[in-house]
Amino acid sequence: MLPHSTAKPTRGAFFLLEGVDRCGKTTQCQRLLQRLLQAGIAATAMRFPNRTTSTGQLIDSYLQQTSNMDDRAIHLLFSANRWESADMIVEQLKAGTSIVCDRYAYSGVAFSASKDNMDLEWCQAPDRGLPAPDCVIFLDMSTEQAEERGGYGQERYEKREMQQRVRQRFQELSQLDDGVQWKFVNAAQTMDQVEDDIWSIAQQTLEQVQPEVRQLWQSGDYELRETSNDDNK
Repeated sequence: MLPHSTAKPTRGAFFLLEGVDRCGKTTQCQRLLQRLLQAGIAATAMRFPNRTTSTGQLIDSYLQQTSNMDDRAIHLLFSANRWESADMIVEQLKAGTSIVCDRYAYSGVAFSASKDNMDLEWCQAPDRGLPAPDCVIFLDMSTEQAEERGGYGQERYEKREMQQRVRQRFQELSQLDDGVQWKFVNAAQTMDQVEDDIWSIAQQTLEQVQPEVRQLWQSGDYELRETSNDDNK
């Protein structure tokens, strides 16, 4: 349970777990969600790309290597997939529900900027203005350690050189002065040790949640889009 001194947050917290492939993000997202629920905190899980939407199905086909696409086009498709959920993220946070998210814009940028002729700033541009997470929890693991885990190499980006470049891009993103705190967790520990480290970070984050949801990579708060009559048709 949370310490008795923890004040009730004014809104839900946006927890984002990032890392190289096969570092254990999905397992730890599930564990963090359960810890939050057991502590009596309203929470839900999200994962990007969301492969259930129309854009997500195209992305899934690309990742499973059953279709090909221009690098710039697939990057913009990943971004569109996140924008589809932007308002919903903020609505849930403002309603008091915390979100545990498995990958987000940082992954999109890190992977695309690891390709030839794709620079970091260009890759950030389409995601500027998305709801910003309250904390990025980076599960840090070497490429060699990740390769030892089951299922490695099944998807397009699970190649050693690519994953090494991705890890470097994540390091560069963590050093940006964008107001989002990054916490690094040694993902080579046991699953229980990783879970405990993440839970400690989550508790601290809940205590520091601010009322408004900030925009990612640009100043100001995220404003919900006004629904027009056309949207309701």
